[in-house]
Amino acid sequence: MSKEEILNFIKQHNLAVISTVNNINAPQSAVVEFGELNDLTIIIDTLKTSRKYINLQANDKVAVVIGWDKDITIQIDGVAKELEGAELGLAQEAYFAKNPRARKWQTKPDIAYFAISPKWLRYSDVSKQPWQIEEFEF
Repeated sequence: MSKEEILNFIKQHNLAVISTVNNINAPQSAVVEFGELNDLTIIIDTLKTSRKYINLQANDKVAVVIGWDKDITIQIDGVAKELEGAELGLAQEAYFAKNPRARKWQTKPDIAYFAISPKWLRYSDVSKQPWQIEEFEF
């Protein structure tokens, strides 16, 4: 499985589950829209009042799951970074290209954007016999 094949799979999906950890180390998950960059970075937006935003301020470690239909998933363990400046503009371009309706929240004062850089990735296709499972570290 190549990076391009993984990226192509990610591009076919609009929703992901993101998991963060709160201040008492309890996991919290949410379904989010996302965009992606060619290096497999995942871009999300969130309100600064959300649990995930508060959690990411204290702990930048995050898990993401993309897919689940057709028995194929990508799991990502990564590090989230709140974006600003030039990085923010480039990430927003990719995010809004995939999620144009989200542009209406761009100017809200309490919106934040994060880039999730993968550190570990697992591709699983359990529709095949034998299952195709491949792991990557970055």
